[in-house]
Amino acid sequence: MADVKNKIPPYERTAHYYETDRMGIIHHSNYIRWFEETRIYFLEKAGYPYSEMEKDGVMIPVLSAECEYKTAVRFDETVLIDLDIAEFNGFKMTITYTVTGKNDGQLKAVGKTRHFFVTPELKPIRVSKTHKRVFDVFNGYKALLEQ
Repeated sequence: MADVKNKIPPYERTAHYYETDRMGIIHHSNYIRWFEETRIYFLEKAGYPYSEMEKDGVMIPVLSAECEYKTAVRFDETVLIDLDIAEFNGFKMTITYTVTGKNDGQLKAVGKTRHFFVTPELKPIRVSKTHKRVFDVFNGYKALLEQ
């Protein structure tokens, strides 16, 4: 597993034409998808891809998602999405996201998703007791961010 002691760089995403609405800006629903892409990227960079986590019997469903839009993102614009583990206790977690323009550094959106950990049969689990590797990835990164 990669050492999460090094902060994972932001996820870089270029907006696609099909993601735009009639006004020529990225439709609001796509930000939630971008947050999911960022979580998948985070796990890959942490050395524990989500597909591997699922094989190990852990799934992370979304309890809630929210996004506050600050400045429009347009087709072909590249954004950087930073992920922070705002809360993690081995059972539930809250992840926050900051979306900024790559070229201008302008704040585009901020968001938050809440999750909990379950088995493939959707039974809640406390990964601190059942899946040390999962616990170490999220707890280690949260501790890093608090330094």
